[in-house]
Amino acid sequence: MSSIPWPFPRPGIVPRLATAAGTFARRWARKRQGMDAHVTRLKPGRVYILPTGIGLVFAIMAFAMLLGSMNYNNNLSFVLTFLLAGIGLVSMHQCQRNLVGLELSFAGVEPVFAGQAALFRVAITNHSKNPRHNIMLYTDADTSEMHDLLPGESTIFVLAVPTDRRGYIRLDRFGVRTLFPFELFRSWAWLHMDLRGLVYPRAADVAPQPPPTQSAQGHRQHDARGEEDFAGLRRFHAGDSPRHVAWKAYARSGQLLSKQFAGADTSSQWFDFNEVVADDTEARLSILTRWIIDTDRTRADYGLRMPGNEFPPAHGDAHRRRCLEALALFGVDDNHG
Repeated sequence: MSSIPWPFPRPGIVPRLATAAGTFARRWARKRQGMDAHVTRLKPGRVYILPTGIGLVFAIMAFAMLLGSMNYNNNLSFVLTFLLAGIGLVSMHQCQRNLVGLELSFAGVEPVFAGQAALFRVAITNHSKNPRHNIMLYTDADTSEMHDLLPGESTIFVLAVPTDRRGYIRLDRFGVRTLFPFELFRSWAWLHMDLRGLVYPRAADVAPQPPPTQSAQGHRQHDARGEEDFAGLRRFHAGDSPRHVAWKAYARSGQLLSKQFAGADTSSQWFDFNEVVADDTEARLSILTRWIIDTDRTRADYGLRMPGNEFPPAHGDAHRRRCLEALALFGVDDNHG
């Protein structure tokens, strides 16, 4: 039995058409607007507006009331119809005006590990004398919380971008939108900022034992050990123990210095990329990431050797970030991801 041709579009065609239309609109907007600076103020030409589903029903209802008023020549019906039409026009004006003049600026993104969501922070500032209502940011994968902005107020909006590999994660495009005041219209603007965040390698769930510690004389003393002979002062570095800060010298000179001790035994570990036993580069980086995370929790000193780069033994947040950044960018040619 031959199949009968279906006279209507198949169910899968409509989503494909919607996707194609969205892609075309995004490319058109990118070509029309170009790249935006990290601080951008919305102008009227940047803000688009269309009726929502509720707005279309509202317009159809108003038009039907107009036809009924003309048919019965009822003055009260005319008044109500024109009142609804006026509400619609005011709503359209206020919806677009709710976005015009807002200033959007990039507020940073913290590094994450592969598999975690990178949280891009965008600050929106209202420089006008009027409050702005029901403002939100959105991407293809996430929508921020909705906020109201008082005159002169600045609020941080957060967009989560999923990650699946190390290196840089980019947020090339996001939008700001509002449905205020009556959700009859949807007003929005697209922004194309070159925003990027750093993604560390995923830490291995199961890793071999790290290499044994090595003892050395005269190195920076570990926070948890006792003090030997005082050897002098040096400039304070991030990660130094507050116990070793020379507070008296700081009171005299205003310069933050740390005490140095001679003859102190310190133990440290070297994590060498070439000595990690693994099947491929990504597995090696995952193991090194696991060793760095676990060792950093103990506040022990550790060093990292990578092809073409070396980080002497130390500990602290700054040292951990430097090492993890080296792992994240190892072999990455294009730093823009």
